[in-house]
Amino acid sequence: MSDLQEFRASTRAWLEENCPQEMRQPMSEADVCWGGRNWVFQSDAQRIWLERMAARGWTVPTWPEAYGGGGLSGDDDRVLREEMRRINARPPLQSFGIWMLGPALLQFGSEEQKRHYLPQIARGEIRWCQGYSEPGAGSDLAGVQTKGVDTGAYFEVTGQKIWTSYADKADWIFCLVRTEPDAPKHKGISFLLFDMASEGVSTKPIKLISGASPFCETFFDGVKVPKEQIVGERGKGWTIAKYLLTHEREMIGSTDSALFRSESVVDAARAAVGLDGEGRLADPLLRAKIGEFLVDEMAFKVELERAKAWSRAGNQIGVESATLKYTGTELNKLRQEINMESGGFDALEWDFADAQSNEKASLWLRSKANSIEGGTSEVMLSILSKAVLELG
Repeated sequence: MSDLQEFRASTRAWLEENCPQEMRQPMSEADVCWGGRNWVFQSDAQRIWLERMAARGWTVPTWPEAYGGGGLSGDDDRVLREEMRRINARPPLQSFGIWMLGPALLQFGSEEQKRHYLPQIARGEIRWCQGYSEPGAGSDLAGVQTKGVDTGAYFEVTGQKIWTSYADKADWIFCLVRTEPDAPKHKGISFLLFDMASEGVSTKPIKLISGASPFCETFFDGVKVPKEQIVGERGKGWTIAKYLLTHEREMIGSTDSALFRSESVVDAARAAVGLDGEGRLADPLLRAKIGEFLVDEMAFKVELERAKAWSRAGNQIGVESATLKYTGTELNKLRQEINMESGGFDALEWDFADAQSNEKASLWLRSKANSIEGGTSEVMLSILSKAVLELG
């Protein structure tokens, strides 16, 4: 046996023995384990699964072992993901710390920061939110006006962020703060980390049309942030911000994202409209639309795997993240539209006060935000037109 075959065999045996049966069921957004100091496990199985995977470093398989990771190679990581899919194992932990902050700290953080924060992220002990967008700085992110005044021992942070996902549940925030007010806007931003329990931090949920409330307004009123909690060089946080955005966009566009439901549109349509005498979907127009969608989805998954293989080989995703983000989110919007269409009149029933009253409608409404969060589809197309097609 080759080393990779031996790894597959041992991984398969370990997963069969250690993954609880309850963690091998289809997962909705409500079933995600986010971790953090205030996290309440939904079941003993969820807790056990996280503890066992974290002990092996498999919540972040490719991170170095010194920082709580598994130290796996790209090929080993691919095998692990394949074996988890084989038994329908749920991800033991999902977090912005894993998807976004972790890669940024590995690239730009000090050794002390890496050893302090990364193992906590890997074990699910700290939950992060992202302090990027502001009322006046969305697509033009470099226009952030939240300021950090240097008082000597710390920065005093004052300002407002918006669309801060799960800020009301997060333990810490990674935040873009303008510390050099006289510098050009791309050169006066610093990347700060601070505790959401700090004096002067407050949040206010923003209700979405889906009835859910993952987003918040976040306010900072003279928050004291020690200077050692700056990542990278002072005033050069824009470089870190851009790097992190590539990982965020890859995460949002990925079919593994908690935002997307992986159930087959075919199964939903079959249950809703039934089959004709030849065993095909009874609605030929819906059948054609689903066929076109499945071809596009298959092509996207191939591109996603190619990008992941490129990343595992030590390369940066770069502008490819815009392709993944645009295509993945537009496909998810189409997925939810097809499910609404197959549901007919029943799918139109909706009670805003109860987001679970009609899951089809709730997911369809929520999907509208996919093409806004992490950079709008229009911004992604603009990036691709300039960086790939060189249209100016």
